[in-house]
Amino acid sequence: MKENVINLRKDRVKIATGSEQQVEVFSEMLVEKLLFYIQDQHKVSPRDKMIILLLLFTGVRVSELCNIKIKNIDFLTGHLKVLGKGGKIREIPLKSEVVESVKEYMIERNKNPYKNSEYLILGQRGAIKRDAVNTLLEKHTIQGNFEKRLKPHTFRHTFCTTIIVQKYFNKFPFE
Repeated sequence: MKENVINLRKDRVKIATGSEQQVEVFSEMLVEKLLFYIQDQHKVSPRDKMIILLLLFTGVRVSELCNIKIKNIDFLTGHLKVLGKGGKIREIPLKSEVVESVKEYMIERNKNPYKNSEYLILGQRGAIKRDAVNTLLEKHTIQGNFEKRLKPHTFRHTFCTTIIVQKYFNKFPFE
């Protein structure tokens, strides 16, 4: 984007000290390549696909992702409740493809020895940890031959940038 779409005074956007430099976001082409890549069931497990879709389409922090509990997903309305920083609860609408990926993962999840856990995303030792998310994203960066490292916070920046573009230009880049 070359045009500045935010007027700091009018839009009342507060910029955190130290965040004046440009944020790193995934290009539209990289996101499309990623969305195509995660469809390959031989390369990407239902769990990893769900994790990538949740990061891309909800803007959750990696710690919030790891702490999602099954009870926090409303499959009927397609909403996710997330406990964020400072104990704030956010309700996030989910795209239908994200809900479908969660449902697909739930079938695989039932084979996990920790299937009775209240946490949605399970690893080899119970609820997944942030290091495991970073490791699986690193694996997919290499396996998918992506030109930019897949980092959880870059997904968050990409989501937020997409929302701004959608609000000001009435277009959603990744549909």
